[in-house]
Amino acid sequence: MKRSEEDDFRAFVGARMNRWRRAAYLLCHDWHAADDLVSIVVGKLYRHWRKVSATDNPDAYAQRMLTRSWLDERRRPWRREQPVVAPPESGWTSPDRVGDRDQLTMLLAGLAPRQRAVVVLRFYLDHSVEETAELLGISAGTVKSQSARGLETLRALAYSTGSIP
Repeated sequence: MKRSEEDDFRAFVGARMNRWRRAAYLLCHDWHAADDLVSIVVGKLYRHWRKVSATDNPDAYAQRMLTRSWLDERRRPWRREQPVVAPPESGWTSPDRVGDRDQLTMLLAGLAPRQRAVVVLRFYLDHSVEETAELLGISAGTVKSQSARGLETLRALAYSTGSIP
């Protein structure tokens, strides 16, 4: 890679690192796994930088890589185990940012991986139906149905845990 390409790559990654890290956390609910996921994506971006930089929308390309890498990681057998120190408390936490984040994490954990990816891309990262479909490599209709089912599941989980009175 030429010096100017490497500088462009560093600027691209540096400007987006925090956003990718937050998006990865919302997908996997673990900061360490989120960091691992982002590092995997940065490595892939580096290897394919000429192709990525030549695309019309390198941000969408990178987000697609992040989401697909997370889905690939979910398929690995050692990722299926989720050890915890203590079971989570049920019920509503005080309305503070940390409690809200923990509650959102708990609710998102109740979704299937594909639904979680669709909900995070659509409602947290504010992608359109078409952008989400392109990022995940699925049809717009699938995005709509997964969104509807995911939101329905989130509502049911919120009611069952007492998050919504």
